[in-house]
Amino acid sequence: MHYLIYFDESNKLDQFNANYSYYGAYGGTDAAMARVVKQVRNIFKQCNSFSELHFREYTKDNLVKKYFQTLHTVINENVQINILTVNNRDALYAAQKIGLTATELRNLFYIKIPERLFYGMTRDLSSQESGTIKVKIKVDQNDEYDKLFLETKIIEQMNAHSAYRNKNYRVVNVLSQNSVKSIPLQIVDTFMGMVIFLLEQNYLESSNTAKIKSDLIYRFLIEGNNLMKFQQQIKLYKWTGHEELTFVNISDYVSPFMAYKAAYDSQEIIRIQKIMVENPAMPLKELRLKTGYPNTMKNTLIGYKDQIEGRGRNYSISGVLIIQ
Repeated sequence: MHYLIYFDESNKLDQFNANYSYYGAYGGTDAAMARVVKQVRNIFKQCNSFSELHFREYTKDNLVKKYFQTLHTVINENVQINILTVNNRDALYAAQKIGLTATELRNLFYIKIPERLFYGMTRDLSSQESGTIKVKIKVDQNDEYDKLFLETKIIEQMNAHSAYRNKNYRVVNVLSQNSVKSIPLQIVDTFMGMVIFLLEQNYLESSNTAKIKSDLIYRFLIEGNNLMKFQQQIKLYKWTGHEELTFVNISDYVSPFMAYKAAYDSQEIIRIQKIMVENPAMPLKELRLKTGYPNTMKNTLIGYKDQIEGRGRNYSISGVLIIQ
């Protein structure tokens, strides 16, 4: 059996532009990954959109169907996503104590953090297969990784883990890959972006971008069993300066979001419904202008309208979904 892992990061420790750095790994068997990639490519084709998935760049809801169906497809496969948060202030303080610069610390983290994330995915593989499991790791293309010989170091450390702990997996290669050509790397970017959005409570912002991102996440989580699967398949950890990573219950961040969004939507639905009752034949464009929704949020309004009219929030974007 082959097991594939894809790695990405968000916010760089030595750029001093954020309070936290994030590292994400997305893993699954080669068969599960192949199914996901095939289905996502079909979604791209059906939506007539082949642009790269990036949660940070999701600032208009014209591609909500593409993102929604992709997220739903991924969470309903037997895959795992591990995300690690690092408090940059704590990390830099630890570095200063031993005379390391921020760049030196980040380079060291590149070696240790990916290895810890990957080991969290591979340590239980031994109980699933009797033969040797070959692990292939793909990292987002980055010249810094090449300078650090990251690929060689991860292979050495991961295989040392396996031999020392008597596991039956072996890392056979670590390759850099352009995310434009890699749907799995786009997937880990999107899921990690969603989790960061929840952790930092960006949904409390009043900007249209925050509302658009919130709408996507909420639609995704209320579909089928996605909320349960999201909380089961995404493992969240934080670095606290100790040998072992600290496990964080992701539901502690999902629940406040769901409560906030339900309350916000209730108010919006009441407001929109009042206008619809007073103007039953009003065209969508006029309803959008009357309710004050910009064109970048047209599909958000359609979702509310579908919900008001009894068709369900995701009626216009669900299409044929895989419900497991």
